[in-house]
Amino acid sequence: MITSIVDPSHVGEARRVASEFARKAGGDEGQLGRIAIVATEMATNIVKHAGAAGGMIVADRFSDAQGSGVELLAIDKGPGIADVGLSLADGYSTAGSSGTGLGAISRQADQFAVYSRSGLGVAISARFVLAAPDTRPIESDIGVVRDTYPGETVCGDGWGFSPGPRGPTLLVVDGSGHGPLAARAAETAMQVFKDHGHEDCVALVERIHRNLAPTRGAALAVARIDAAEKLVRFVGVGNVAGALLSGTEARQMVSHNGTAGHVAPRIREFTYPFAGAPSVILHSDGVSSRWRMPDYPGLAACHPSLIAAVLFRDFRRGRDDATVVVMRPR
Repeated sequence: MITSIVDPSHVGEARRVASEFARKAGGDEGQLGRIAIVATEMATNIVKHAGAAGGMIVADRFSDAQGSGVELLAIDKGPGIADVGLSLADGYSTAGSSGTGLGAISRQADQFAVYSRSGLGVAISARFVLAAPDTRPIESDIGVVRDTYPGETVCGDGWGFSPGPRGPTLLVVDGSGHGPLAARAAETAMQVFKDHGHEDCVALVERIHRNLAPTRGAALAVARIDAAEKLVRFVGVGNVAGALLSGTEARQMVSHNGTAGHVAPRIREFTYPFAGAPSVILHSDGVSSRWRMPDYPGLAACHPSLIAAVLFRDFRRGRDDATVVVMRPR
């Protein structure tokens, strides 16, 4: 759920939306109070520092190696923070305020992360754990930002994660078009992935392709990190983009043309070797693939939520559903 922040009247709306989202997610009164404080501070900071460009606050659920709960992301394209460490100290301000905003956010959140460079805006993640990690271990960190086509009430994009025995596996699906019929196609693909995410990647995509036949179809990509072989296994149909991030280098992965459920003449796996700690980035075509990681010094080492937030902020096309998911195994 995304709340645009442009002027002071949006601060109260951000607090209300975040609090209601957290209440529906199962937060207790103490957690709801902390989330309200953080949403207020985030929105206030955007109004004070981002100028006319404004920014946004994203409220969503998370479930990964850090547990599960509610995440608030604050994203803006303002002047950025020259010294993040200094800005966390109470009393430091560049806007004539009391200078407690960023420090208050870090204290209230269970998990806190920030990315900023001068001239590159700010992305802040504040997570509130509502439940311990699942009994089935999730040994990956995951970041997601998703938004609907303007004016629609449902999103035609979807995503899924499986920690299965073959390696952590990620799906992003973009139902053809937008609205309820696109969402139905995405939901069908997500359910098949949930039930069969442990299968070989090609067999999994072929199964999704067959099950999408009664729908309007979809573009999709499945990526699996095979730690034993030091490979990312990737199968894509249509225009869901995939990239392997290793160090500061991002390598684009190859999808075949087609529409899963209708015409998919080639369902083929490509493999990409990696060294060190890899991250996989998948996004629908509501986000341009023209980004370059070297343009964002230090971002590659940040939590996946911040990577997803920055790419969404700077490359969202604005005329389609849009989803960015980043997965990094621990």
